[in-house]
Amino acid sequence: QVQLVESGGGAVQAGGSLRLSCAVSTSTFNTYAMGWFRQAPGKEREFVAGISWSGGKTYHADSVKGRFTISRDNAKNTVYLQMNSLKPDDTAVYYCAADTLSVPTIVVVTEGEYDYWGQGTQVTVSS
Repeated sequence: QVQLVESGGGAVQAGGSLRLSCAVSTSTFNTYAMGWFRQAPGKEREFVAGISWSGGKTYHADSVKGRFTISRDNAKNTVYLQMNSLKPDDTAVYYCAADTLSVPTIVVVTEGEYDYWGQGTQVTVSS
């Protein structure tokens, strides 16, 4: 069973930064596509960023492009989301997800393609 544990969420003022981490318990982390999603109150969960097996390919949603950066450290079985220039609209529960059935060079953006999820971490941005 693959387990994902997010950390790094919290409360921050607009313009501030946070770095989310997601530790994955598995011996084959370097064969998973990874992604970050978020869900704001009253809204559906949405894709934020994704990264391929090696980290060589990434994709960010337009709403966060230029402010957020996804990365991974396969030696530490961890994926990160660096969030800069945070806005109140970024307030949400952030989830990391693993697609254990992907191919090496793909960034997965579709929620239904991910088969393991973390419990989520709250990010609150005040104005």
